[in-house]
Amino acid sequence: MNISIVGGGLAAATAATELREHGFDGDVVIYAREDHLPYERPPLSKEVLLGRKDVDSALVHDEAWYTANRVRLERGVAVTDIDPATHTLRTEPVGGGGAAEHRYDRLLLATGAAARHFDLADRVAEPIYLRTIEDNTRLRAALRPGAKVVIVGAGWIGLEVASAARQKDAEVIVYEIADLPLVAVLGPEVAQLFADLHRAHGVDLRLGTAVEEGALAAADVVVVGIGAIPQTELAEHAGLDVDRGVLVDERLRTSDPDIYAIGDVANQHHPVLGRRIRVEHWDTAIEQAKVAAHNLMGEEKPYTHLPYFFTDQYDLGMEYFGSVGPDGYDRVDIEGDTDVANGGAFRAYWVKDGVVRAAMHANDWDASDAVHDSVGTER
Repeated sequence: MNISIVGGGLAAATAATELREHGFDGDVVIYAREDHLPYERPPLSKEVLLGRKDVDSALVHDEAWYTANRVRLERGVAVTDIDPATHTLRTEPVGGGGAAEHRYDRLLLATGAAARHFDLADRVAEPIYLRTIEDNTRLRAALRPGAKVVIVGAGWIGLEVASAARQKDAEVIVYEIADLPLVAVLGPEVAQLFADLHRAHGVDLRLGTAVEEGALAAADVVVVGIGAIPQTELAEHAGLDVDRGVLVDERLRTSDPDIYAIGDVANQHHPVLGRRIRVEHWDTAIEQAKVAAHNLMGEEKPYTHLPYFFTDQYDLGMEYFGSVGPDGYDRVDIEGDTDVANGGAFRAYWVKDGVVRAAMHANDWDASDAVHDSVGTER
């Protein structure tokens, strides 16, 4: 039996690991566009960007692991077409060369997402989108004392880069068209705390403001973090159901019974949340990969894990569990010291109809389990 995995990131490598660790003895092939070994992306905006760890620390496994575990890793290869009727896929080397056709028995799509581009920045500034090791290398070189750094977008990537840049004594301006950073995820009550944190560390945070050409042209480096677009082209061409991601069921199966999808590209019907959700976070890539691996081997395991993400900014460390959802929340209960710029620690609970839909802590690591366990309880 051949299980082929399209995508060369954390989700793909985790699925291959789970297959081997749980006894799958057939062929496992990973088709990766990048020449690198599969790696984790969060360190690119955190420890690696700060120079506290080297790039190799982000690798899921070293090269010897793939050899020892008989995982064929095809690097620098683009999958250009999938034919579910014949169970075949076509590949071409990214740098050019001859196409090849390969047969699979079951297929896992882990194609991830691509950074959303900003046309104005692309025209005048050669911006960094911070998705790859090469992006990280270029940005690390640019973060030096006195460098003028313009960041477009105050989401997780933008704020983590702002934190790293200020810790490197760069001058930082962040442009965000919303009234607060992260407000779509955290709501105004908690989003304001992140705005306060960055201003306390010297970030020029320009909210409700669109960046202009002059500001981009005057910067030493421009970083754009305005979201990501799921890489669904292969799935669409293969005739799979797609809507803001590849549609998958509770077991991460697509509309084709022999094809599964995970990670940033998968729009899953979540059995616990009772709705569809697509999550672009590290933890989802790992946990969905584990469940999908078992289902590729013939099991019928639902993916019930709640969304989870974390961030590190300055001396603040935060973990968030759950999902508020499209209906919003009735209130946010905040407990503790919210002055995180000066070492404060707090917990926050987003409550809808008397039930905790999401919860987080900031700098309160002993509370991690309790905060996680609060999701779904009455409050």
